[in-house]
Amino acid sequence: MLSRFVPSSPFFLLRRGYSTVRATEGVLKTPLYDDHVALGAKMVPFAGYSMPVLYDGQSHNESHMWTRSNCGVFDVSHMLQHRITGEKATDFLQKVCPTDFAALQPFQFSLSTLLNENGGIVDDCIVTKHANDSFYMVTNAACRSKDTQFIDGELQNFQGGTSGVKHNTFEGVLLAIQGPKAHDVMARFTNDSLNDLYFGHSRFIKLEGFGTNEKVHVARSGYTGEDGFEISIPDEKVGVEFFRALMEQQEVKPIGLAARDSLRLEAGMCLYGNELNDVTTPVDGSLTWLVSKSRRTAEGATFNGAVKIISQIANPKTVPAKRVGITSKGPSPRHGNKIVSAEDPKKQIGEITSGSFSPSLGYNVAQAYIHKPYHKKGTEVLVEIRGRLRKAKVSKMPFIEDHYYREN
Repeated sequence: MLSRFVPSSPFFLLRRGYSTVRATEGVLKTPLYDDHVALGAKMVPFAGYSMPVLYDGQSHNESHMWTRSNCGVFDVSHMLQHRITGEKATDFLQKVCPTDFAALQPFQFSLSTLLNENGGIVDDCIVTKHANDSFYMVTNAACRSKDTQFIDGELQNFQGGTSGVKHNTFEGVLLAIQGPKAHDVMARFTNDSLNDLYFGHSRFIKLEGFGTNEKVHVARSGYTGEDGFEISIPDEKVGVEFFRALMEQQEVKPIGLAARDSLRLEAGMCLYGNELNDVTTPVDGSLTWLVSKSRRTAEGATFNGAVKIISQIANPKTVPAKRVGITSKGPSPRHGNKIVSAEDPKKQIGEITSGSFSPSLGYNVAQAYIHKPYHKKGTEVLVEIRGRLRKAKVSKMPFIEDHYYREN
C-alpha cells in the first residue's frame, strides 16, 4: 500500500489554516520569540514550538519571492544540534548512516539519514565533520525526542557501550540566511573571508560588533535552493543581537514557515513526516545518492539495514514506487491527495506527499510517490482534489535551478 510511504503530517494540518491557528499553552519558544512578535509575526505551533508563519506586511508570495531575489532570514533554532565526539566517532556514524564520513574533509558536511535496523529513515540530518573524532549534526525539531533516544540507544549497543563516543545536544540561536544577497549581508558582520567558503563546507568565524571573541559555526548551506548560510550561535544574547542587526539591513526580511515550505518544495527538498518516515529507505525515497558508493561494497556496507538497501540498489524493480515531482494548475495538490491513472481513473497509482502553489513558476508543484511505470517524466495523471479529478503531470525535480555557491 502507498500509505506506508506517506504518514499523516502535523505540518499539513498547520498549512491548512495559517491565519487561524494559534499557539497553545505549553509550547516551547525559541530565543527569538519576542522579536518575532515585535515584528508582527503570526505565531503557530510547529514541532512543539511557537513559530512564525507569516509577518505583517508580507504575503506568502512576497516572502517567497523576497528570498529568491534578496535575503530572507529564517529562525531555525527549534532544530536540534548535536556534538558527537570520540576516537570511534566516525565508525559510530557509519553504523547509523549510509554516508562515508571517513572520506569527508575537515569542515565538509553532507546530507544524510539516520537509519534503523530495517533501513528505515529515523530522520534526515546534516552532518559536519570537524575532525575524525568530532562531528556536528543538525536534526529535525519534530524528531527531537526520537532522535536523541535513537542515537543514545545505538551508542549503548555500539561496541558494547565501551567505544568512548560521546553524544551531547545543545541549544542556542540557529539562523538560516538565504538568498542571492546573503553573502553581501553576512560579510558586513565579520572580517573573516567568506569568498572561499563554498557550498557543502563550514568554518568558525568571529562576528564583529557584538562584544564577544567567541567564534560561531557557519555553514554554506540551506533549504531553499539559494545561496546562503546556516549560523549556529550558542550564546543566546549574541544570537538575539545578531538577529536584530540583520533586521536593520535593507536587503533583509524575516521569513516564516509558509514561504519556507514553498521554497523547499521548488528546490525538491524532502520534509520528514511527509516524504520520509521510519519505514522508508533512502532508495524508496529516491535518495540513493546518499548511500556513498564506498558503502555499497562488502567491506563498506556496515550501516543499519545495509542488506536491504544494497539489495534495493542492485534490484530496482523490487522498489514498487518512486518519489517524483508533480506539476499542475488549478487548486493546489495537498498531502494525502490520491493520484489515479489518466487512462483508468478507478486505478490509484500514487499519493501526494507535499504540494503548494509555486510563486516562482506560477503553477502548482508537488512531491508524490507513484507506482512504476507511471513515475516517468511527462506522464499525465489525475489528482483527486476536493472530490474532483484534476489534470497533472509527472515532472523533474528540482523544479527550479539551484544557485548554490560552488567552487569553479
